[in-house]
Amino acid sequence: APLYAERVEASLLAAGLEVAPRVTFAAGEEHKTLATLGSILDALAACELTRDDAVVALGGGVTGDMAGLAAALYLRGIRVIQVPASLLAMVDSSVGGKTAVDLPAGKNLVGAFWQPSLVVADVATLSTVPADLFRDSCGEVIKHAVLADASLLDELCERPLSLEGAGERLADVVARNVTIKRDVVSADERERGLRQTLNLGHTIGHAIEAASDFSLGHGSCVAAGLCMIARASAARGWCSPETAASIERCVAAHGLPTGSDLPAETLMDYVAHDKKRHGDGVNVVVPIEVGRCEVRRVDLDELRNLVELGR
Repeated sequence: APLYAERVEASLLAAGLEVAPRVTFAAGEEHKTLATLGSILDALAACELTRDDAVVALGGGVTGDMAGLAAALYLRGIRVIQVPASLLAMVDSSVGGKTAVDLPAGKNLVGAFWQPSLVVADVATLSTVPADLFRDSCGEVIKHAVLADASLLDELCERPLSLEGAGERLADVVARNVTIKRDVVSADERERGLRQTLNLGHTIGHAIEAASDFSLGHGSCVAAGLCMIARASAARGWCSPETAASIERCVAAHGLPTGSDLPAETLMDYVAHDKKRHGDGVNVVVPIEVGRCEVRRVDLDELRNLVELGR
């Protein structure tokens, strides 16, 4: 908001639109709560928005999730426009319509599918993103490459993504990531099948993130979870050791964690509350080769074994 809100508001006013008073909240995953959501909804009501109006979400993934869920709930649904200002939000969270808040029991446990009317990703805004946050966001970029773009993983291994003089390259990488996610979401909006593959690295990654009280970045946790499930898959014979090694090499090249020292039992406590759990089993996404992944249903004992193998 301090960097771009005035510019966005001026743009909307210049287009002949009315702009309600700005709604802001404290930054950080720790504020992605029901209490924050309630304050946003109260603010929308105070502005007397109608179903002809729209919410503009300007910021990173937390902002997009909060504003998107508020738009989905207010008046049973008004339009939302996503204006992501972080790499993570541009390549992942702003696209696909997933909105949610966290509970003490786990991440994104309360939410709705609510598709944005428009997504505007201006890569120039990344110039003001702190280096550590940009690096963290690369975890989701690497995940998409492993999922569906082997040539992108090769490029990222050879030349890790950075902010230095990378305007055109960033635009290209964002576009390729959005294309991957768009195609998956278009085929399976409600995550009944194909869309589950977008959770590659997330089952373990979300557990690491929750166990850290969200002090570790989402992209870093996904990167660690990705490497752990890749190592476990190689140990199980589901992918080759070379595939797991190439994934780990790319993650390490971006300065991201390739694993976690948390005990398997600690991680399993959080996995047991994960929204992807189905009864006594969990659907886990495993790499078969770079560019091809599968969803496998495993029971909690097998998942515990996979976590141990990954560690």
